[in-house]
Amino acid sequence: MSARPMSALALKNVSTAAFDWRAVLDEIGPELAKEGRRCDENNEFVAANFEILRAREFLALAVPAELGGHGLSRTETAAVLRTLPRYCASTALALAMHTHVTAAAAWRWQHQKAPTDGLLKRIASERIQLVTSGGSDWLASSGKAEKVEGGYRIHARKVFASGAPSAQLFMTGAIADDPQDGPTVLQFGVPMNAKGVSIVETWDTLGMRGTGSHDIVLDGVFVPDAAIAARRKPDVWHPLLHIVALVAFPLVYSVYTGIAEAARDIAVAEARKRRDPAVESVGMLDTELASARIACDSLVAFSETAQPGAETTNTTFIHRSLIARSVLRTVDLAMDVAGGAAYFRKLGLERLFRDVQGARFHPMTDTGQRRFAGRSALGLPIDD
Repeated sequence: MSARPMSALALKNVSTAAFDWRAVLDEIGPELAKEGRRCDENNEFVAANFEILRAREFLALAVPAELGGHGLSRTETAAVLRTLPRYCASTALALAMHTHVTAAAAWRWQHQKAPTDGLLKRIASERIQLVTSGGSDWLASSGKAEKVEGGYRIHARKVFASGAPSAQLFMTGAIADDPQDGPTVLQFGVPMNAKGVSIVETWDTLGMRGTGSHDIVLDGVFVPDAAIAARRKPDVWHPLLHIVALVAFPLVYSVYTGIAEAARDIAVAEARKRRDPAVESVGMLDTELASARIACDSLVAFSETAQPGAETTNTTFIHRSLIARSVLRTVDLAMDVAGGAAYFRKLGLERLFRDVQGARFHPMTDTGQRRFAGRSALGLPIDD
């Protein structure tokens, strides 16, 4: 299976006018919601929704304006991703996976003068979509990079590649056996239509059914030496990973905060229909949601000015755990407040309940986060 070709619309430049994303979402939101429900029911990727987002310039949210994108701040980008779950959480999360890679490339270009401008210009002008294996590879990485003349042959199977069916460029890595440095993770991008790249449709899940987070197989894919963007040791924190932590998680967890907000609104609307609503339960619901909102707002604001490093990463993942805990609890309480109506799919809470469970599984999960925080507090090396 190969990536879908881009439409003619995808070849036009992003508009230079101010991007009124709220007005656009008001316009396209009902269509995104309808297609999102259909895809959830049929266990399909939200392909049509991504065509809409591509045509309406949402792939360039985080591309700097100087390079042809919208140049939204982290706060504004997070707000887009926090609003989208009111229509379709799967669409929001898949977009977040593209956007956080884009935002990391933009951060490196702006703060480190890294040569990522070519990629960012392509996202803006050609409207290419990125897909990453970063969440599943994380520190350890996986797969084998075999040295050959002029580059490497990559043999790997990468899981949780959200948005794979409609993406054009796969940002991933594999482990090479370097004769001097030993096992070394190579980071690179691979066109989704390159020879040896295929998608195995494995995504059959409790929630987020529309993200298309299938496996991507790299069967002897050739990657030239010039395409290797970074080298690092496996299982060791590299500066690039600190950048990913700083940029990605405020965006990804804005999606889950948006799910919790949508669930709260449905539940309160249902409670208002009753002659004797559970007032205290509604109060508990809003109190728990406030915790998620405060943690999310704090994380997003922190990420605007923080510099990547171990201390920043610790702060980021503490926030990630707080948000995850609160959004899960918020949606649980929303089910209680709505009562028996919540059990029916037509209300919409059932799907939000399933989708929010994904907040449990992004790195670092609770055990790893607590260990990182504990080692940081005790002054121990973070690479344990």
